[in-house]
Amino acid sequence: MKLKGPSGFIERLPPSFRAGVWMSGTVISFTCMAVAGREASFELDTFELMTYRSFAGFVIVLSLAGLTGRLNRIAFSNLRLHATRNVLHFAATNLWFYAVATIPLAQVFAFEFSTPIWAAILAPLFLNERITVSRIVTLAVGFLGIMIVARPGIIEFSPGLHAAMLCAVGFAGSAVATRMLVRHADVISVLFWMTSMQFAFAIVLAGHDGDFVLPSRATALPLIVVSIAGVAAHYCLTSALRLAPAVVVMPFDFVRLPLIMVVGLLLYSEAIDSFTVVGGLIILTANYLNIRNEARTHSRT
Repeated sequence: MKLKGPSGFIERLPPSFRAGVWMSGTVISFTCMAVAGREASFELDTFELMTYRSFAGFVIVLSLAGLTGRLNRIAFSNLRLHATRNVLHFAATNLWFYAVATIPLAQVFAFEFSTPIWAAILAPLFLNERITVSRIVTLAVGFLGIMIVARPGIIEFSPGLHAAMLCAVGFAGSAVATRMLVRHADVISVLFWMTSMQFAFAIVLAGHDGDFVLPSRATALPLIVVSIAGVAAHYCLTSALRLAPAVVVMPFDFVRLPLIMVVGLLLYSEAIDSFTVVGGLIILTANYLNIRNEARTHSRT
């Protein structure tokens, strides 16, 4: 009798269950990246952190392209759109790392979850998507959640809060540009220009003052985690979306918010703020409504 290995057992599991396993990897990876980013920020500024992260990503992408025989997929067309996307993504990632270092992690994640809401605003302007009543309702619900988390006029609006809000807008702009790029460009080409351009941006900005910091042994491990976790998170997310639709997959990502609340409490004694909980739940609800509405729209076409 021939015994089947674990891979055969995994393949027999329902696709939605396997997608959930991949999304667990996504959640854990993003959480590890936030903690590692904060630890690295004690020694490095965001530009230095992005220099090492982008260089590692560049090496990984080139190695992957070479091993899979896809180096010829790297195209030199649409460089202006690549540059626009990467300026937005680079700025957003720097703001994200700054926010991670300066405000409670749960607040950062709550604001980050507003990215699809900002993308829904930008998409009709740049992708000619229709503005529907359901989309307007979703946006209104999402902005209510943002206001509850931010509480303008009630709490001091610190630079960290500004950074967390703006990073979501930057990620949304980057997502819209990505959707425009993938109509014509291979994913490997998009990743190549992302890592190479952002490495160039980072090393110029990190070294402009002549005070470029080399990581100590204590910071080397967080840097490695940041680099690996970033790649792992997107790989796990892509793998999950191949197995199940977004309406099934993306709600798993919402586990990140309660998880980071617990992590922030245990590692950094960050109190669990009821406003962040309520506002975050409202933002997550808006995200789910947006995903469900988009799924219904595509099913009709």
